[in-house]
Amino acid sequence: MNQDRFDYILHLADNALITGHRLSEWTGHGPSVEQDIAMSNIALDLVGQSRNLYQYAASMKEGATEDTLAYLRDAREFKNLLIAETGNGDWAKTITRLFFFSAYQSCLYEHMRSLRDEMLRAIAEKSLKEVTYHVRWSGDWVIRLGDGTPESRSRMEKAIDALWPLTGEMFEPAPYEKALIPSQLAVDVAALKQEWMHKITGVLDNAGCRLPAPGSWMQSGGKTGIHTEALGLLLAEMQFLQRAYPGCNW
Repeated sequence: MNQDRFDYILHLADNALITGHRLSEWTGHGPSVEQDIAMSNIALDLVGQSRNLYQYAASMKEGATEDTLAYLRDAREFKNLLIAETGNGDWAKTITRLFFFSAYQSCLYEHMRSLRDEMLRAIAEKSLKEVTYHVRWSGDWVIRLGDGTPESRSRMEKAIDALWPLTGEMFEPAPYEKALIPSQLAVDVAALKQEWMHKITGVLDNAGCRLPAPGSWMQSGGKTGIHTEALGLLLAEMQFLQRAYPGCNW
């Protein structure tokens, strides 16, 4: 087994699963029935992406399954971005997190279609159709909130300020990514930043929202297993059934 490839695929899968789980926490709590259903469907899209990636990773490791990779790893073994695990907060924070992350996924999957890994190309091709909608839906909400009332504008600006320090990690290649980039088995995420900035600034300009000053401090660590307390609490809930009743079927 090539450990770098395995870790890279887990990183992609963990990003989708943890973000999807966070969004699923809004089910039944959305501002309206229509938006509640939309958020739940986006969460399902992301969990579906994670399943495809976990299944691919499991095929590389003897005895592994998509369930063991999702439910039987501890927090330090997860490689998701820190922005994925951060708490939902209010609607503005959830929307901002989804918009930043979806715009990143859009850039990433677009470039994944050119990798030498046939399976990742196929997963990216399918997922890109879903993510295109995620970007549009969350972007519409960014504009709606930013260009809305003074209260909604204030909440959007607070959300941007809170989440911005977690965006830099997206464009810092982890060791396993650096090892795969020369052989075109991983996307060079450092090269995606300008494209991502172009995607988000157009929407934020329409929303009348500002970005923090360039050179702001950025937090990292998630890609290499250094996480916040939030992930441990999330996993305790998400993994409870599988750990309490190992190997159960339903």
